Amino acid sequence: MDTRYLRAFVAVADHGGISAAAQRLGYAQSSVSAQLKRLEADLGATVLVRAGTGATLTEAGTRLLPHAREALELEERMRRATRGDRPRLRIGAQESLAHVWMPDLLVALEYGAGGSASSVDVELTVANRSRLERAFGAGELDLVFQYDNGVRALGPHAVVGHDRTVLVAAPTHPLAQQDVVTPEQLLAYDFLVAEAGCTSEMLVDQFGRDLLAGAQLAMIQGSLSALLRLTGHGHGVSLLPELAVARELTEGELVELRLAERLRPVSIVAQWRPRLGLAEPPLRILLDLARRADPLPEVSKAARAS
Repeated sequence: MDTRYLRAFVAVADHGGISAAAQRLGYAQSSVSAQLKRLEADLGATVLVRAGTGATLTEAGTRLLPHAREALELEERMRRATRGDRPRLRIGAQESLAHVWMPDLLVALEYGAGGSASSVDVELTVANRSRLERAFGAGELDLVFQYDNGVRALGPHAVVGHDRTVLVAAPTHPLAQQDVVTPEQLLAYDFLVAEAGCTSEMLVDQFGRDLLAGAQLAMIQGSLSALLRLTGHGHGVSLLPELAVARELTEGELVELRLAERLRPVSIVAQWRPRLGLAEPPLRILLDLARRADPLPEVSKAARAS
């Protein structure tokens, strides 16, 4: 099957219409329409429903989309291999991990920490959990680093590290003056979480729901940076991975509240796509670098021993 047809199909799926896809691809609209008709003729199925200037996927088109992305990625890998280019590794990470941890890993990989086999062109996508999961499921990412949310990952995956969970507030917050904070004291203040699916809400659900039952949850629609700024200005408290607030704690912009009940560490999970060809060796090296950079190596050691 001509990959031009698949590329036109994916462009329409991504941009919501034939006109927008044609503009993105640099083709005439009539050319894209013709390619889509040939694709449907080859497949013997309708993959798009055209309505005015827009287009939506049929059920058949929805099933086709991840395979079309995979075919285009395979074509890209073949072209890179033929030209002698470095392989490409498309990585996704939650903002909490990209905040501090990921840059050190990628710098080590770029500077050859794993030898010549680590040579790779990295594309990093930073997003919340739901966006990363959609992109990974659609074949747009090869490797994803996320905090464990208790949902079993499908396909190849591994725990590569652990992180502490910390309850933080502004230094001027009333609870910052307490030696130990009890659940009853927390109930009087807003508990800030970012948009659904992000790290902070996941941590509340998995580690703090019983502790914080009845607390007022204030949703912050935006980035981790926005949540940290609001917390730093005294608008509430927030439960976050320590990596996400390392700089703010060091600079004194936030302080850790000492809880009467201890919170368990959270795992850092890597999930990757199989059959990555020449990108497989650098991926394995990056996973090894991640394990060696475990923020809580003693937790990983204890887990392996149990």
